[in-house]
Amino acid sequence: MNIRSKLKEYKLAHWINNLFHYRRLQHNKKAYRQYGVTKTLYNSISSKDFPDKTSGAWLDVNDAAVVAEQQPGFSAFSADVQQQLKNWSRDGYLHIKNYFTAEQADAVNNAVASLIHQKHLPVTHDNKVMFGYRHSPVIKEMMHDKGLIDLLSFILGKEVQPFQTLNFVKGSGQRAHSDSIHMTTYPLGYLIAAWIALEDIHPDSGPLFYYPGSHKLPYLLNDDFENYSTRFKLGQKEYTDYEDLVEDILSKNPLEKKIFLPKKGDVLIWHANLIHGGIPVTNPDLTRKSMVIHYYAKDVVKYHEITERPSLMEE
Repeated sequence: MNIRSKLKEYKLAHWINNLFHYRRLQHNKKAYRQYGVTKTLYNSISSKDFPDKTSGAWLDVNDAAVVAEQQPGFSAFSADVQQQLKNWSRDGYLHIKNYFTAEQADAVNNAVASLIHQKHLPVTHDNKVMFGYRHSPVIKEMMHDKGLIDLLSFILGKEVQPFQTLNFVKGSGQRAHSDSIHMTTYPLGYLIAAWIALEDIHPDSGPLFYYPGSHKLPYLLNDDFENYSTRFKLGQKEYTDYEDLVEDILSKNPLEKKIFLPKKGDVLIWHANLIHGGIPVTNPDLTRKSMVIHYYAKDVVKYHEITERPSLMEE
């Protein structure tokens, strides 16, 4: 392990980094007061700082089949989306077909190719190009699509704000996980994601998989896989320990695994706790061009459970 990796085990390194980006932590100020958090904005924060591990989202505490159509704005959505919204509490996802045009998808693909070619952004070990919106107006425009934001705000019952884009050229092969271990909120349940197909997805390209209804399983946070931290040091468990626990839980629950094979322009929206991942790529010559956008509800505490860091948001 190199010195840089070793330093990241200590919370002091994160506190110093947070101080340098203090303005980007201001989004938590009101939420800290609202939920009784007495820590400074730059300090570490995790699920240990909160009294419960339950969701506060209205379609989690109510049955969408009963209450969704009673909510203002429901009638603005298409009949297909309305029906899927009624099933949100049961399924934890929506599949919207032909949401973006082929031209919009191609524009984003061209922007990503340009960013990679010009070496503005690296491709990570799991085939991600992160935060492309910071460098591309085209990606940023799709990220802020009003219709998408209105729908996601309806689902959470709070106004949402996008904060992260992940672009993929190839399949990630990522093991089953829930986003809430990485991007966490208090109350829980106030993260939501949109996965956009930027080409027709082939079954051999490493497509996305997900488990309908898995969002109703208990949230898995640090203590659940014994990733215990101290006042000054982060927990020493590996991320693979979390993934192993997820697989063990899936083996004990009769949940159907679905493979997502969308057409170009389709969008999959999923719940903060929906378990999903990437099928291993069986044909390395194939691409799986796609983009994930993550959104937080505005007036909740936003942080990263594994590293116990408050989320940095754009100024």
